Amino acid sequence: MAGAEPGRWDDEAKVAWYLDRVYREGRREFLRAGDELLVDLLPPAPEAALDLGCGDGRLADLIMVARPSLRRMVALDVSPPMLARARERFADDPRVEVVEHDLAEPLEDLGRFDAVVAGFAIHHVTDERKQALYGEVARLLRPGGVFVNLEVVQSATPELHAQFLAAVDRDHDDLEDKLAPVEPQLAWLRAARLEQVDCLWRWRGVALLAGVAPGA
Repeated sequence: MAGAEPGRWDDEAKVAWYLDRVYREGRREFLRAGDELLVDLLPPAPEAALDLGCGDGRLADLIMVARPSLRRMVALDVSPPMLARARERFADDPRVEVVEHDLAEPLEDLGRFDAVVAGFAIHHVTDERKQALYGEVARLLRPGGVFVNLEVVQSATPELHAQFLAAVDRDHDDLEDKLAPVEPQLAWLRAARLEQVDCLWRWRGVALLAGVAPGA
């Protein structure tokens, strides 16, 4: 089992611990399918994208490589150590705006986007805030724009969740996790007036949730 999880997301030690787990050789095989499907669900030639909870910029970078048509990428996060890494990653790329923002607070009017993505971020806010955030995302999407959320979700039973934690070498959830099941989240996405809503991929306690803005 991995050692005890340090600190919170404003703690350099916590961020370093997390990123070591993400990038360590052999750690991310089970996520590769989720990453690939997330990219596959994006519009073929988007011009603007928003990354909610960008961390060190891993997902934003992946998307920009896969969709070179992007002229604008807005990457939001609340963690100072993560923001510092993202700003360093994109220091020479004028297309990228790295913005400090807490997803627990309402999204500002950042413009309109062809794609909004999130990777392991939204489960840190309450269920009430998740519902409101999905509505805010829907309003930021252009007609036909897509929202794709690669997320940690609540397992159907405690036993299944324990199996998931063991599979990812954890003995407990993150101290800031507020996990929600898949089905209510799909209902919240539909309530936000997104269409083609579905859970399109799942591996144990990780799921890919997606929806499309109407009017394509």
